[in-house]
Amino acid sequence: MVRQGVVSESFRLATILALTGGFMDAYSYLMRGGVFANAETGNIVLMGISLAQGEWQRAFYYLIPIVAFALGIYATEKVRIHVGERTMLHWREAVLWVEVFLVFIAGFIPQEGNPAVNSMIAFICAMQIEAFKKIRGKAYSSTMCTGNLKSGTELLCSAEHKGNWKKRREGLHYYWIDLVFLGGAPGSAVLQPVCGAGHLVLYGVASGGHPLYHVP
Repeated sequence: MVRQGVVSESFRLATILALTGGFMDAYSYLMRGGVFANAETGNIVLMGISLAQGEWQRAFYYLIPIVAFALGIYATEKVRIHVGERTMLHWREAVLWVEVFLVFIAGFIPQEGNPAVNSMIAFICAMQIEAFKKIRGKAYSSTMCTGNLKSGTELLCSAEHKGNWKKRREGLHYYWIDLVFLGGAPGSAVLQPVCGAGHLVLYGVASGGHPLYHVP
């Protein structure tokens, strides 16, 4: 049962967001210059390697989505502060609509604009991870897998030791989120040869039309 009716922590919405995360990470890597725009650890490492090799332009290329990610966190907090939990538009719903809008626009940008697209995806993922931090009361991530793998394994180990079936179920939730994230990647790969870079537009339309995106 969703904690106190909080839809933003529901299992179904977490599943949709995880699918989104895998889809966009594969998209940025396959279609936008080999950048993992969702989480910035890889980009920070690649930027460091580029700096060590004296490839300053390449290093700057990886810096762009890192800065965009930080701006996405900042923007989400601003939305939370200024929009709040108003009756007409909950702040998390506002974040989702910004995501859908930016995804739709990014799909029309040609390959020459890859740095801009990667920045938009990093910005989107930062907003998503900041706005949707919990699944049924427990912290998780819909745009990266390492933390979920750690938390899920800890819970499974604790469940085995104490015979706690609730913790076992919670641990499997984390594994499910990572599995769904994995499922988003081949979805993007399959659409790539059919629709090219524009298949992100199809994702934006589908996302905006999902009923779970219209609840607080």
